[in-house]
Amino acid sequence: MASSASTPLRQALEERLSQLSSEMEGMFGEARERARRELAEQLNQAARRIAQAPNAREIGATLVDGAADFVGGCAFLRVEEGMAKGDIARGIPDTASERFANLEIPLVAAAALAGAVESRDTVVAEASPNEVSPTMVELVGHDAGERACIFPLIVRGRVAALLYGWGKIEIPVVELLVQVAAGAWSALAAAAAAAPPAVPTPEPGSAWERLSLGEQQIHLRAQRFARVQVADIRLREPEAVRSGRAGKNLYQTLEKQIEAAREKFRQAFFAGCPSMVDYLHLELIRTLANDNAELLGKDYPGPLL
Repeated sequence: MASSASTPLRQALEERLSQLSSEMEGMFGEARERARRELAEQLNQAARRIAQAPNAREIGATLVDGAADFVGGCAFLRVEEGMAKGDIARGIPDTASERFANLEIPLVAAAALAGAVESRDTVVAEASPNEVSPTMVELVGHDAGERACIFPLIVRGRVAALLYGWGKIEIPVVELLVQVAAGAWSALAAAAAAAPPAVPTPEPGSAWERLSLGEQQIHLRAQRFARVQVADIRLREPEAVRSGRAGKNLYQTLEKQIEAAREKFRQAFFAGCPSMVDYLHLELIRTLANDNAELLGKDYPGPLL
């Protein structure tokens, strides 16, 4: 009797377990698909910003910003006359960033960097003084046994720069972004080579050229700040971003986050720079609203004054 009575119960349990298994499989499938879409969107936005960069320096800065989501830390070094020269870094203290901007590493004194230049391929090496230079080890704060990845940017047949990454690194993703950056840089170089010689004119230079070097640096920092702020909103609130785009009310949907970013931008850049442009506003339109200002909605207050 006990065995006979237990059979329906066992069958019911097996059916319930099967149902739960199917439900869990569906949930995991949806999660994987959502993660895949978010990664694809993230890569698309990063690649588009790199492709739109107006010069080699901004290509490097935009590449570092885009790669920062897929590495523990990263740095961009130009390769000139046998030297790796520091440009911009993420993931190190501000004081170290200032020193990195003036860094010059002889390739003969850094085997891993030289290996990436000579092989024109990604190099994974121990982050030791002999491999990446004592200065790089000090600035980054590498621990003993830590490894670094060096990705070469090949521009018109030569290695023009290196992307140096450390920590947890998604190598295939970073390699893809590096290839996009190298392609954008190559296109700029080809266009410059094909352009006819400029004819001197007595007219004053552009507004950018009339800025002092210090003001230009502030503007570049403001551009990078805007990109990071908007990328952070997009990555932290993917569902709200999709909903806001669909409803053409991004500002209303993300008002708290957007206003927080606007206030940070105002305090950091508008007070001490009369020539400042609202780069955050431009980045909100370009990246968050996919170049369609209407998606921000009628409540969006517009650029900062």
